[in-house]
Amino acid sequence: MAVTQAVNVLDAGSLLSAFGALGVAVVMFAETGLLVGFFLPGDSLLFTAGLLCAGDSDRSVHLSLWQVLVAAVVGALLGAQTGYWLGRRGGRALLARSRSKKLHEGAERAEQLLERYGHAKAVVLARFVPIVRTVLNPLAGALEVPVRVFTVWQVVGGLVWTIGLTLGGYALGSSVPNVDHYLLPMVALVVLVSLTPIALEARRARARRASEGTSS
Repeated sequence: MAVTQAVNVLDAGSLLSAFGALGVAVVMFAETGLLVGFFLPGDSLLFTAGLLCAGDSDRSVHLSLWQVLVAAVVGALLGAQTGYWLGRRGGRALLARSRSKKLHEGAERAEQLLERYGHAKAVVLARFVPIVRTVLNPLAGALEVPVRVFTVWQVVGGLVWTIGLTLGGYALGSSVPNVDHYLLPMVALVVLVSLTPIALEARRARARRASEGTSS
């Protein structure tokens, strides 16, 4: 009797093996539209999906590039817009109910991003920062960022993020023989790169607090 292996929602390969392109759409929607999705592997999922669209068709997991692209774009755009409208309706109460320290830190960074770069640039940049891309959408709604401004720039950011990472994975998978052998190191590298902005911002925040403490 065959035993179905449990799906690990934190592992891109496991998600793609179980759900294929549909899993991409669901994760994109949850990560960008629902606060509970902040822990999901958005960057690594897109990159891994692109890798699995390239190469031999007889591998255990092989995805269709056009299906992955459509699923990623639709999930990310609908998710961000849903998060925005949830923020408009529920405001900061949605965030206040969460006890996650990471989520609240992400909200603080999202607010700093909005203040520092303005609405348009912040909405685009947030797509490339884990956790922040989850929190910024409802936060933009709560802060009453104009609907038209948010919609236009979340679409721009969503297209660049989803298509760019997916095609990046596809290009690498098409050019490197037996790319499956290097899948884990490459995904780890993508995760490391995606976390770099968070680390840099945390370092700058510590430096600001230290300077403020010294001056006082």
